[in-house]
Amino acid sequence: MSLINFKDHYSKTFYLAYPVMLSQLGQVLVGVADSMMVGRLGAIPLAAASLANSIFFVVLMFGIGVSMAITPMVAMADGKEKKGRIAKLFRHGFVLNMATGIVLFIFILLFSPALEFMNQPQEVVVLAIPYLAIITLSLLPFMFFQTFKQFAEGLSQTKQAMYITIFCNGLNVFLNWVMIYGNLGFPALGLNGAGWATLISRVLMGLMMAYYVWNSKRYKNFNINFSLKNLSFPMISKLMKIGIPTGMQFVFEVGAFSTAAIMMGWIGVNALAAHQIAINLASVSYMMASGLSSAAMVRVGNQLGRNDIKTLREAGFTVFAMVALFMCCFAVLFILFRNFLPSLYIDDPEVIKMSASLLVVAGLFQLSDGIQVVGLGALRGMSDVKMPTIVTLIAYWVIGLPLGYVLAFVYGFEELGIWYGLLIGLTLTGGMLLYRFNSLSARLLVNKEAQKISGVV
Repeated sequence: MSLINFKDHYSKTFYLAYPVMLSQLGQVLVGVADSMMVGRLGAIPLAAASLANSIFFVVLMFGIGVSMAITPMVAMADGKEKKGRIAKLFRHGFVLNMATGIVLFIFILLFSPALEFMNQPQEVVVLAIPYLAIITLSLLPFMFFQTFKQFAEGLSQTKQAMYITIFCNGLNVFLNWVMIYGNLGFPALGLNGAGWATLISRVLMGLMMAYYVWNSKRYKNFNINFSLKNLSFPMISKLMKIGIPTGMQFVFEVGAFSTAAIMMGWIGVNALAAHQIAINLASVSYMMASGLSSAAMVRVGNQLGRNDIKTLREAGFTVFAMVALFMCCFAVLFILFRNFLPSLYIDDPEVIKMSASLLVVAGLFQLSDGIQVVGLGALRGMSDVKMPTIVTLIAYWVIGLPLGYVLAFVYGFEELGIWYGLLIGLTLTGGMLLYRFNSLSARLLVNKEAQKISGVV
C-alpha cells in the first residue's frame, strides 16, 4: 500500500471513527464518574458496583452485539445503492433489537437472586442486588437507542449519536451528583442513585436519537417507520446470523472479565474494588478502540458491497495500524501513572496498591486488546462471525480464565494471577483475528483476480 493510499484511508477512517470514539468515550467516562463518585462512599459500595456491573455488562454487550448486525448489512446495501433494502433492514432490526431487550431484561431479573450464591461478601451482595435491578430497567431504552445509532453508522453518519451521547452522559454525571449524595434537596440514595441516573439518561438518549432520525432530511428517502406489516423472517434470520455470534463474541470477552470480578470477590472486598478501578480505566481505551472497530466494520462492509477487495484490505490494515499506535499510548499512560490514577477513585492505600499492580498488566495487554477489537469489527464487515466467535471462546474460556484461576489460587498470585490469565487470552485473540482477516481477505482478492482472468468479472 502506497503512502498516498495510506493517507487517504487514514483520513476517511479518522473522520468516520472519531465521532464514534468520542461517543464511546462519553459512555465509558460516565462509568468512570460513577465509580469515582461511588468510590467516595467506601470500598463496599464500590465492590457492589463492580459485582452488579460484572453481570449487567455481559448482558448489555450481548444486546449491543445483536444490534450491531444492522451496521454491516446497511453498509453493504449502501455500497450497492439499494435504498429499499436499507429501509427493510431498519424495520427488521428494530423488531429484533426490542425483542432482544425484553428477553435480556427478563433474564437479569430472574438471575439476580443468584448473586446470593456466588460466595461473595454478604455486605456487597446486599447493595448490589437493588442497584442491578435499577440499571436493568435501562436495557429497553438502550436497545431502542442502539437501533437508530447502528442504522445511522451503517450510512457513515456518526456525529449525531456522538452529540447525543455526550450530552446525555453529562446529564448522567450531574444526576449522579444530585442522587448519590442528596444534593438540591433530593434524598441521598447512595449506589442506587447512580442506577437511577443511568436509567434517566438512557431514556433521553433513545428519544433524542429517534427524533433526529425521523426528522433529518438525510433519512427521508429511506421511509423509516415501525410497520410490522410484511415482516420477513428470512431477513430477521440474516440479522440474527450476524448479531447473535457478534453478541456471543462480546459475551465471551466481557464475560471473562466479569468472571474475573467474581473470582476477585473470593479473594476479598479490596481485591474486588481494585479490579473495578483497573477495569474501569482499561475500559476507556477499549471503548475508544471499539470506535475504530466500528469504522473498520463500515469501511470493510462498504468495500465488500462494491466488490473492491484491494481497497478492502488497505482500509482494514490501516485501521489495525491506527489502533496499534493508539493503544500503545494508553499502555504508557497506565504504567507511568499506575499509582496516581487509582487515587482518583478511593483513598484506601491497600486498594490503591492492588489497583496499581493491575494497571501494569492492563498496560501490557493494551496492544492485544486493540488488535482483537478491530479484528472483530473488520471481520464483521465481511460477515465473518462464526470463526471469530470460536476464537474468542477458546482464547478466553478454554485457555485464559483457567490459567488465571490456576495462577491465582494454586500458585498464589491472587489478583495478579487472574489478570495474567486475561492478558494471555487477549494476546491469543488479537493474533488469531489479525491472521484471520489477512488470510480471508487475501483469499477473496485471489478469487477476484482469477475471475478477472477467466472473464467472469
